[in-house]
Amino acid sequence: MYVYCGGGCNYKDVVAEGYGTKTAALSSVLFQDGKSCGACFEIQCIDNPEGCKPGQPLLIVTATDFCPPNPSLPNDKGGWCNQPHEHFDIAKPAFGEIAEYKAGIVPIQYRRPIKLSNVGGAGDVVGVEVRGHDKLQHWTEMEHDWGATWKTSAILQNESLTFRVKTSDNRSSTLRDVAPQSWEFGKTYEAANF
Repeated sequence: MYVYCGGGCNYKDVVAEGYGTKTAALSSVLFQDGKSCGACFEIQCIDNPEGCKPGQPLLIVTATDFCPPNPSLPNDKGGWCNQPHEHFDIAKPAFGEIAEYKAGIVPIQYRRPIKLSNVGGAGDVVGVEVRGHDKLQHWTEMEHDWGATWKTSAILQNESLTFRVKTSDNRSSTLRDVAPQSWEFGKTYEAANF
């Protein structure tokens, strides 16, 4: 029997608390002083034919811990969580779903999802775009993940977020500054819709 603790986020037993074994400790850049605790990330092993599982399956993990930096080790030899690395230290059972455990550290790509609910009009969303107020000032098309979830690999942190939503009846609405610049993972933000 395994007990997976999430020390940096103060979870006592992540399995008993409903997170299962699909958990990860995040490097400082991603952990953001605990603001990312409970956040979900979609991860995929890439560019490592010997290490990645065939078909490059997707894995969704929950951030439950902090991966502390180790400045006494070089960034490419043990200092994986050193600044400015974006690193996920994934629980062994979850890691085995996307890569061979013997591969050790593998290159990945990841993204955060956004979930839409209570959309007016026809109600079925066929397109979503997002833009920020500072670095991401152009419209970026989001990719439909599943259900009401849309995702992007764009860097959205420290940006107030504006969304443009299109439904199947060809109506669209721009929802300005839905999430403030200080938005946090796991929180819900509302805007007047259609």
